[in-house]
Amino acid sequence: MRVVTAGLVLLLAPMVAAAQDASNNYPTKTVRMIIPFAPGGATDVLGRIVAQKLYERWGQIVVADNRVGASGNIGAEFVAKQASADGYTLLVAGAPHAINMSLFKNLRYDLARDLAPVTNIAAFPSLIAIHPSVPVKSIKELIALAKARPGELLFGSAGNGSPNHLSMELFKTMAKVDMTHIPYKGGSGQMVSDLLAGQVQMASMGLPPAMPYVKSGRLRVIGVTSLKRSPLLPDAPTVAESGLPGYEVNSWYGVFAPLAISKELVTKINADIVAILGGTDIKERLASLGAEPQPMKPDEFGHFVREDVAKWAKVVKESGAKVD
Repeated sequence: MRVVTAGLVLLLAPMVAAAQDASNNYPTKTVRMIIPFAPGGATDVLGRIVAQKLYERWGQIVVADNRVGASGNIGAEFVAKQASADGYTLLVAGAPHAINMSLFKNLRYDLARDLAPVTNIAAFPSLIAIHPSVPVKSIKELIALAKARPGELLFGSAGNGSPNHLSMELFKTMAKVDMTHIPYKGGSGQMVSDLLAGQVQMASMGLPPAMPYVKSGRLRVIGVTSLKRSPLLPDAPTVAESGLPGYEVNSWYGVFAPLAISKELVTKINADIVAILGGTDIKERLASLGAEPQPMKPDEFGHFVREDVAKWAKVVKESGAKVD
């Protein structure tokens, strides 16, 4: 047994040394950052911020490659099933993909099992905004009104199964109220127009797109979906502190790699991204977007992803949500 063990050590030693050497020299050529959504969205913005900062740190070009389609699944599947595990193809994915794991029935990849977690980047809280004609000014008052008028209050979203749809479904479940979902196709533009016109009474919205309407008084904020208040709206209470303890919805986005990537490369890329996220300029840039850096160690991030997939699987099942 000792001879066999010694032989294995001798065989593995060159492989370990080669992996360490590769991680020490990495990168030596262009790195592709696969962004599975269209330019301009949160995934794209965060991916490009990280790509630019990695270029500055590494001295190698990091290309933001938008591979869109199927609610982000095309780009994620490409990295999970086709990309080489050499560290030169990375993926930015997040909460929408965690939801997709239970929303889509025939996916050919699994976010938690077919990709190597590198680190989370940041999270965006949302807010629950209502039209000023609705006679409530707090979460408790909204719950009371919804219980008094079951099914009558309408909330809009960018479509069935969208993060902001399921945010409100989680709210309904925890508050034990019945409200009616109005899904919109083709993005949130028409939904926002109808919300401003009072055709739907409320919606869960990201902070950046909602802020102009909140500041002008055309929408009223009654709760922020994160566990702590947003610096952009310091006077707005969280939903959790307003009557639904434990309620938390954050749109998070992180970096993944092909599953077979070496542990040494994951450690190297994780350390570099974490260092980037600690910079004052990045923190200020993210704060202006309503986001907060959330760097994690790979194992910690993997655990976080598994928990989020399980959380949304329960919400999808209880709500009966289906893709359009």
